[in-house]
Amino acid sequence: MELSLLVIFWYGILHAFGPDHLTAIADFSIGKDKQKTLLITTLFAIGHGVSLFLFAKLLQTIEISDEVLGYGDLISATVIIVMGLYLLFLVSTDRIQLKTHWHEGKEHTHIWFGKSHDHQESVAQSSSFTMGLLMGAGGVRGMLITLGAVGSGCVDLWMVGAFTAGVMLIFVGFGLVILYLNQHLLGSVKNVRYAFSVAGVVSLIVGTNILLG
Repeated sequence: MELSLLVIFWYGILHAFGPDHLTAIADFSIGKDKQKTLLITTLFAIGHGVSLFLFAKLLQTIEISDEVLGYGDLISATVIIVMGLYLLFLVSTDRIQLKTHWHEGKEHTHIWFGKSHDHQESVAQSSSFTMGLLMGAGGVRGMLITLGAVGSGCVDLWMVGAFTAGVMLIFVGFGLVILYLNQHLLGSVKNVRYAFSVAGVVSLIVGTNILLG
């Protein structure tokens, strides 16, 4: 059992390196501080695991064709493309705001969206969890085949937990990379706009590639 969970944990690590997942993490983590970045990436990973568990239980009771499961890739691609369009919308409409100030001897940079400084952290957090759920539908066939093969055709909560832990390790690690970029490169509105533009274009490319693949 322990070996099976280790294999599934490793599979979760490999699965997390998908360009659609890393693109989603980047989209949500740009401009966030350490606490928000860690929370957002963790919620994204949990949403991914929950989605897998729900699909696994559903498929154990209802027979679903491969054609229907294929729509999971469509959902995943659509989410990425919408995020890319949203980021480009923020840049083109000048809705990215930045303010730097000193607090307790440390420089703090606040980045927000819109014309006024209204905090919307809870929205970002719930959105990252929801996005994890939706993107869990993408590639669900491969995940369930792998987990089912290791678990003799039965996917249980322990297996999903091991998979989620592997995914979370990479997601949080990549989130910390984005955090480093936030702290050292996003000190001006110009740099933030450039970062969001790049993330938006990459999102469109990745999402389109999924659709065409």
